[in-house]
Amino acid sequence: MQCPFCQHKDTKVIDSRWVSESNQVRRRRECIQCAERFTTYEGVELAMPRVIKRNGDRESFNEDKLRKGLTHALEKRPVSAKDIDALIQKVSSQMRAMGEREVDSGLLGEWVMKELKSLDQVAYVRFASIYRSFQDVDAFRQEIERLLQGESA
Repeated sequence: MQCPFCQHKDTKVIDSRWVSESNQVRRRRECIQCAERFTTYEGVELAMPRVIKRNGDRESFNEDKLRKGLTHALEKRPVSAKDIDALIQKVSSQMRAMGEREVDSGLLGEWVMKELKSLDQVAYVRFASIYRSFQDVDAFRQEIERLLQGESA
């Protein structure tokens, strides 16, 4: 690995540790030439399917976009960042498990809503209102009624 300080081509690994929260390996390195130390993180990069949007456009799956939508739905709710990460990981795993090159945004949205429903029902309704484009209070009421009927069943 090239040293970020002097650009020398040789560095040595001083310490390696597994970081379970992020599924990465943290490495402390030292430059052989200038003796500066720095940290690198190594993780697996898996090819994710492309997302087919409602209008037919195709785009790369963007975990940050999903995180932003979830964070917005979960604003001021008692849900930890760790829970959000776990939800994103579940949805990402479902996408990879399909084995397809492309996944419809509708299916992706349904997976997210299924996970949100079990995590936080208020966030579920918030996310559904945007995802399903609720136009009036009646749409909210119908979704809440479906949610409540599912609980009593």
